[in-house]
Amino acid sequence: MQAAVLYDQRDIRIIETPIPAIGDDEVLVKNKVSTTCGTDVKNYKRGYPLLKPPHPYGHEFSGVVAEVGKNVTKFHVGDRVAVHNSAPCGHCYWCKHGQPSMCENLLFNRGSYAEYVKVPEPIVRQNMFVMPDSMSHKLASLMEPFSCAVYGIQNCPIQQGDFVVINGAGPIGLMFARLAVLRGAQVLVTDLKQNRLDVAQRMGVWKVLNLTGVEDTVEAVRDLTDEHRGADVVIEATGLIDVWKTSCRMARKGGFVLLFGGTKSGSVLEVDATLLHYSQITIKGVFHTTPLCVQEAFKLLEMGVIDENDFVNNEYRLPDLERAILEHASGAVIKNAIVYD
Repeated sequence: MQAAVLYDQRDIRIIETPIPAIGDDEVLVKNKVSTTCGTDVKNYKRGYPLLKPPHPYGHEFSGVVAEVGKNVTKFHVGDRVAVHNSAPCGHCYWCKHGQPSMCENLLFNRGSYAEYVKVPEPIVRQNMFVMPDSMSHKLASLMEPFSCAVYGIQNCPIQQGDFVVINGAGPIGLMFARLAVLRGAQVLVTDLKQNRLDVAQRMGVWKVLNLTGVEDTVEAVRDLTDEHRGADVVIEATGLIDVWKTSCRMARKGGFVLLFGGTKSGSVLEVDATLLHYSQITIKGVFHTTPLCVQEAFKLLEMGVIDENDFVNNEYRLPDLERAILEHASGAVIKNAIVYD
């Protein structure tokens, strides 16, 4: 089969490799659609703290079961499946304390830019689902990032009518925006790309703010809040440390800031201690997702809460993967799809 390997920064190679052999508790999936992701872009451009190249590339996909291990009973050859890329162990200290995203044995299944993907037992057991006929493979491929947004929004104390700012209108930011709208919030989305902000408007947000040329982004956001007091909840979804810093200053007294976008390795967040103490703001970092949120994300996709056409723009074949990644990196699209049939 053909598969993509990231050999180093800006060095993607499509190689010929044997179709993976599966164990008794594993499943082999014939890929239908892989989607590009901001994490893939970061890996390509600057590396990733948790991975050392060369390594299999990609982690969002959906396909059809091609083979099942002899102990697998939930899935059968021919099933159309949505597959997450990770699963916790369920028995370490953090899993037992209800923090599975912090699992010390958290399994990540890399290599979704390939014609076939082997799915390990923990994912088969916890984070893989048979798709209804009404769900497309493009929509199912969004389950992984959408589950991260579901987990992030569950950590935010959003009440109906709250003023919620989402900094960043990439895929995750847009998913946050949609979920915040469904919670009844007054949602403001900021970004530098108008095409992305246009998508946010289609999702029902209250207002968008293009920050191109804006000198003081904090003041620009606060000016849109009642009495200039700041937002009830601020969600950071860019992964840029400067936006982490400005996000902390956009919250009202007693407000909440969620820092979700993963920053470059070595980044340091500096917070005004006087602001933190006397304004009594809560700042929380959240990483990845949980099996419960994966299940909920799959259900929300089944309900049609988000539309694949808002997220997946262009189609490429696997040999053109680098073009798809670079187009994603440019901000000209929200995501691209790699298709295999």
